[in-house]
Amino acid sequence: MLELSGWGDILRGIVMLYWLAGASLFYFSVKKSSTRVGKVVSGTIVFFIFGFFPLKWQVERVLAVRDHKARLERARAIFQERCKNAGEKIYRTVEGVEAIAILRKRRDVGARPQNMEDPFGAAGNPWESDYPLSFLLPRQKNGQFMGGWMTYEKFHDEWDRPGYAYVDLRNQDDNSIVRYTLAIAFPKQDSTRESGEKSDDSGEPRPYRFVVNPFPSPGPMPRYGVIFEDLTTPEERALWVAGSAFRVLDLETNEVLGERIGYFMDEGMGSTATARTPWIEAQQWSCPSYSVDGWYRSDWDRQFAEQVLKIKNP
Repeated sequence: MLELSGWGDILRGIVMLYWLAGASLFYFSVKKSSTRVGKVVSGTIVFFIFGFFPLKWQVERVLAVRDHKARLERARAIFQERCKNAGEKIYRTVEGVEAIAILRKRRDVGARPQNMEDPFGAAGNPWESDYPLSFLLPRQKNGQFMGGWMTYEKFHDEWDRPGYAYVDLRNQDDNSIVRYTLAIAFPKQDSTRESGEKSDDSGEPRPYRFVVNPFPSPGPMPRYGVIFEDLTTPEERALWVAGSAFRVLDLETNEVLGERIGYFMDEGMGSTATARTPWIEAQQWSCPSYSVDGWYRSDWDRQFAEQVLKIKNP
């Protein structure tokens, strides 16, 4: 980046002037001294003044590079060991599931990535209300979720499979349970119009998108649920290795029906240079792989959950 900006040439010029000044001062200080001892003393002083800080910086740089390489090798060794147990495992599937429970939600830690509860799972899933929404969205005929803005015609042309009918999400902080169902949102300028209208005054199809409709759960909770567990130790997190288990459960029998254990590491060791986001970059190095057909996974929890808990068709 320095080369592209032109600062590289400027810095090299400053360094050259610095050493020229030091060499000139060393030469004149030795030349002006009348005694051998004076030459040695004056030359030593000049050398110390001009050479100490660059030498100190170089030593620190060498030590930092060595420490970085050692930490990176340690992180790679841990990551490779953890990957031996990573992958998706399905022990039993269930047909005709209408709804599910989410037993924990991932907390948003903003710009503090090292405080994130589940970096691996968070990187492959949406946040906040978009997370329960991901379990409710229907699929198009091409298999893609019907997220984003659509039109009435597109809805009927491309509708294929429903999502879960509702989701109960338990807040682990106070054990409150919120039920989420699917709702339709229109642009703000259309908010006063009847939701059943297919088009606006011009006859053009009305745009809409799916959102969630949250309300206190009337109970009982669904029989089947999902939960995540952060598997990362403090040592691993310090080395920018993170892993988690995402499990699908039968809440009546406490049976684990399926689980996805995943790990990734950031080869950049947490660098945020040039607006770099460590845990996003870490998706390049993961087991199982985030990349499917050249695309990073999204809504991974939903994708895995419905392999185990087959959604009931209306």
